Order: sequence, then structure tokens, then C-alpha cells
Amino acid sequence: MSKNANRELSSGQISVALAPFGIRLSDDQSSQVREYVQLLLKWNKAMSLTTIVDPIEIVSRHFGESMFATPLLPVENGRLADVGSGAGFPGLALKIACPHLQVTLIEANKKKSAFLSEVVRSLGLSEVDVLPNRFEETRPSEEFANFITARAVGGFSELLRWARATLARRGHILLWVGGEDITSISTTKGWIWNPPARIPESQRRYLLVGRYVGDVK
Repeated sequence: MSKNANRELSSGQISVALAPFGIRLSDDQSSQVREYVQLLLKWNKAMSLTTIVDPIEIVSRHFGESMFATPLLPVENGRLADVGSGAGFPGLALKIACPHLQVTLIEANKKKSAFLSEVVRSLGLSEVDVLPNRFEETRPSEEFANFITARAVGGFSELLRWARATLARRGHILLWVGGEDITSISTTKGWIWNPPARIPESQRRYLLVGRYVGDVK
């Protein structure tokens, strides 16, 4: 374990770690990030949530990469469904960055779902639901979400099929992907995609934003 794993982050350190991603947080938001990191490291001792244990790197890799979506797409308001939330990235990180966002976290692993619920409770986050299900088993109402997010989740074909029935009209899906996935995803019929945005401080990871426009014959 890193010798820095038990070090409490300062607001300045959080600010510096997030700066490459174009993110600036208030003091209250920085406090939420600090508490979140402490909870993540505490729970990580008993279960596998992240392989990154340096607090500053957690802020950069998990929070920064997640919050990087906010300069690219206006997600400040609306309903967001985060698929395969894991330790809460990007869903809960985006909730901290955009407090008015309504968030549903979909995570099939019961222990990870328990962790997510604990973070929501400890940080006092409102309008956040945790669904301990696989996304394929989730049957939301039509136009359930304005935004769907997925980071480090495979099975894109199935996810995009599910998203078609889940997204509101003019809704967007945001995918954190490796460069090798971009071609297969961006050629999926019925979807239009923004140019892939390379995630800062990464050579191989991108954020891909798309919208369903109907089947192309």
C-alpha cells in the first residue's frame, strides 16, 4: 500500500489534481471529495473497489476523469443513469460536481451497492438511488434518463440497445472507453457521436458522447 494512502487531502491538493480536467470545486464540494476518498480507502481494505490507493491519484484518475464530462456536455440538471457504477465513478463524482443532478446508480454487486449507499448517506447526497441490479434486468419507464453513463463497462452492443429505450428524447450516452473501442462503437447504426475527446493525462482513454437518432436503413 502506498505510504500516502492514509494522508488526508487538502483543498489545494484536490484543486491541483482536478485542474487538468477543467474542474473547479467549491470548498463544500472539495470536502465531499475528501470524505469520499477516505471512505473509499477504508472500504477498499475489505473489498476490491480500486487498485489505486494514493489519494491524489484517486482524485485525478477517478474524480477528474469522471468530472471531465461536465465541460463537454451540460449535465448540471436532469436525470442520469450510471451503469455499472462500481465504486461510484462516474455517477457519484458527477453528482458532487452537479448537485442538482438526479442520479440512479445501477450496480449488480451487492457489496459495491452497499458501499455506494454508505457514500450517499455519509455525504448527505439527495436525489440519488442505488439499484442493486444488472442494467439488462432494469426495466425503467420510458424516457427514464437524460444521460446514461458507463465507465470501464464492456458489452457495448447490449448497453446501446438498452439505452435506446431508456434515454429521453435528445438524451445522450457518455462512454469512457479505450481507443480500440471507438471504431466499433461509433459505427453502431442509429447513433450519432461527437468526436472522441481524449481524457487529460491519458494516452489511451477517451470520452465518447452519443445520441440515438433512429434506425438507419
